[in-house]
Amino acid sequence: QLQLVESGGGLVQPGGSLRLSCVASRFTLEHHDITWFRQVPGKEREGISCISKSGSTTNFADAVKGRFTGSRDNAKNTVYLQMNNLKPDDSAIYYCAAGLGCTSKVGDYNYWGQGTRVTISS
Repeated sequence: QLQLVESGGGLVQPGGSLRLSCVASRFTLEHHDITWFRQVPGKEREGISCISKSGSTTNFADAVKGRFTGSRDNAKNTVYLQMNNLKPDDSAIYYCAAGLGCTSKVGDYNYWGQGTRVTISS
């Protein structure tokens, strides 16, 4: 079974940074565009950043532009999301999803990780 596993979440103070990782098993991330989504209880899952096969980042959410940057290490079959200047509103469960093409639509992705929790609080 194809699998994605996120890690790197945690509790940080406002203004802090985190780097999330998304590792694939049983398939090659290099051939997929990877989008990071986040979800707060009671709200819809929101697409925030896509890291394309070429390594470029597209931030869908205005709230993260200038603060979140994606990257990938194909040798490690891993995609990252560097999150800087974190704010309480960034608190959510973060998911990575693999697909073909960068979109912010949940339905466009077939492969998902289980999520990693990010909490921003003083």
